[in-house]
Amino acid sequence: MTQALYRKWRPLSWDEVVSQEHVIQTLKNAVTGERVAHAYLFSGPRGTGKTTAARLLAKAVNCLAEDKAKRPCNECANCLAVNENRFMDLIEIDAASNTSVEDVRDLRDKINFAPSQGRYKVYIIDEVHMLSTAAFNALLKTLEEPPPHAIFILATTEIHKIPATVLSRCQRHEFRRFPLGEITRRLNEICQSENISADADALTLIARQSAGGLRDAISLLDQLASAGGNITLETAQTVLGTATSQSVIALVQALLDQDPARGLNEIHHALDGGADARALARQVVEYLRNILLLQLGNGEQVEVTADARAQMKQQASRLPTAEILRMMRAFNAAATDPRGGWAPSLGLELAFAEMLEAPQMQMETSPAPKVNAKLAVSAPPEASPARSLPADSGQPAAGAESGPAGGAPAFEAITKAWKQIASLVKAKDTGVAALLNSGRPLEIREGILLVAFASDILQEKFNRPEALDLIRAAMRELLGADLPLQAVVAGKKALPAHVKPDGMVAAANQLGGEIVDIQ
Repeated sequence: MTQALYRKWRPLSWDEVVSQEHVIQTLKNAVTGERVAHAYLFSGPRGTGKTTAARLLAKAVNCLAEDKAKRPCNECANCLAVNENRFMDLIEIDAASNTSVEDVRDLRDKINFAPSQGRYKVYIIDEVHMLSTAAFNALLKTLEEPPPHAIFILATTEIHKIPATVLSRCQRHEFRRFPLGEITRRLNEICQSENISADADALTLIARQSAGGLRDAISLLDQLASAGGNITLETAQTVLGTATSQSVIALVQALLDQDPARGLNEIHHALDGGADARALARQVVEYLRNILLLQLGNGEQVEVTADARAQMKQQASRLPTAEILRMMRAFNAAATDPRGGWAPSLGLELAFAEMLEAPQMQMETSPAPKVNAKLAVSAPPEASPARSLPADSGQPAAGAESGPAGGAPAFEAITKAWKQIASLVKAKDTGVAALLNSGRPLEIREGILLVAFASDILQEKFNRPEALDLIRAAMRELLGADLPLQAVVAGKKALPAHVKPDGMVAAANQLGGEIVDIQ
């Protein structure tokens, strides 16, 4: 029987382990300085090397090489026995199938026997979070004070399920996900050694599908290689059930164009072609994340083709940051739906429909019905326009006059220069620049530029004095004119500048009335 690639390519020495240097160096120093702890806890996502590091540590502490710095040597009898899975003093226990207190008691009874081959008996308990509460309690005393010849190495993917009493008795090490580039490099190395023909784009797709787990990536490569022939991007997409990048781009474009028929057709076309619904949703989230990175000035982190990058930039210019975040949340919910539902495409369809039917950045509101009563207030003779707008005012009422005041720049000029203003601000404060990208100039009213946002939180951040001062300075530098700014929440009904937001008139306005005259 052919050995699986992930087992064949499991690292046999410390130097072969990649991207976990913060753990490996500590373990190497412990072996060299003979300061090996009696209990370790390795945690992290699946496929990141926890069991591999545990086996290397077990091999190193039992290695017969005279030079401690060369342990494990992979040449002595003990090292070879571990590599060939015949070392009697390495006991691997799957906690998922040995969860009872009786299993732990049996381990506790046998641990006092001296090692038969090496210096230490090493117990590797995988998925230790699966042990029952009673089993954990039975293990505590032995874990705290094991015999001098015993070492425990616990491994888990769910550290939050480990009792605090166990955590306090172990030396903890956190394993990280592998970077995309490291996984791709390793896959290419395996392909060259195993004479597997694979396109670079296909290996990149495999690396992305592994979600940072090198073992999963190698297993996927093994699966594709078993089909024979060259592994192309199309072959990988078909076998792995992923959508083409063009389908994802078209789906986002359909959202931008408010075209429900085209968007649903893209979803069904991708699914009919063999794409998995949750995988498609994950790809949409990843694509939106790349747009967000481009928008926030982190384009160097986006690894896509030149054509895809150009498309992303074009779509990024049309999407406010708040809208991207809202879309990511909706499609992420579809990606995490439990598998096996009666309608696999339902989550995707709901996410798509939600984005069409409930846009947060709606810039047009229907006029409110007028009330019979005539509401009248007296405007103070000299109110400061910069502070007269209520903090939660929304789109100005129909018919409100707008335009430049006192030599201020025209609204159209501000709209055209909005991206340039954001770029100018970004050099001094990236956070304020991100806020500018999240909002849209609404209009100039009573000499104040209103900027619409999707939420109260963004409004509050924009209205901070330090943010307003920075933006006004950029506008002065770019447009040669000064203009006060005020953030508003899109979709909320606006009040005239001199109406108190907490008064009776404001309350009547919010209940459906419209102010028709101010005296």
